[in-house]
Amino acid sequence: MEETKNNLLIKVLSERFGQKITGVEEPYGLLTFETTKDVILEVLKFLKEDPQTNFNFLTDITAVHYPEKKHGIAVVYHLHNMVGKVRIRVKVYIDQQHPAIPTAVSLWKGANWMERETYDFFGIQFEGHPDLRRILNMDDLGVFPMLKQYPLEDPNRVDKKDEYFGR
Repeated sequence: MEETKNNLLIKVLSERFGQKITGVEEPYGLLTFETTKDVILEVLKFLKEDPQTNFNFLTDITAVHYPEKKHGIAVVYHLHNMVGKVRIRVKVYIDQQHPAIPTAVSLWKGANWMERETYDFFGIQFEGHPDLRRILNMDDLGVFPMLKQYPLEDPNRVDKKDEYFGR
């Protein structure tokens, strides 16, 4: 049943957006695809308002930092069609040197806080956001903690030296 719904969604999206829909996968039955930031609002609006798709609930907006990839940051949208009991994941890869993407607040008011959290942890600028500022971290924090830019451990920690453990 899930496979049938996913195939229908892929068909509808491909007919509407063509080559702008790429990287289609179905890990664990969850339809996942990629698009570009220039059409992300169109895609999200279509998924929300079209009667064939009807993804009326925005579950989450987050990001993933892939430092080894060309476009190092993926903004990830999780949508849910409550009536059809279908979930979907939409990814948009953006440049990590200038991480910016249009805001989805005009489509879902709940995107406001989700985008603020994503900005707070990843530094992504949501263009057009009504109040983009830190939500969980201190205002004067000069870094974005979820970016993989720093070593996992402090090399100056003395309690991690091998000689203290007989190695």
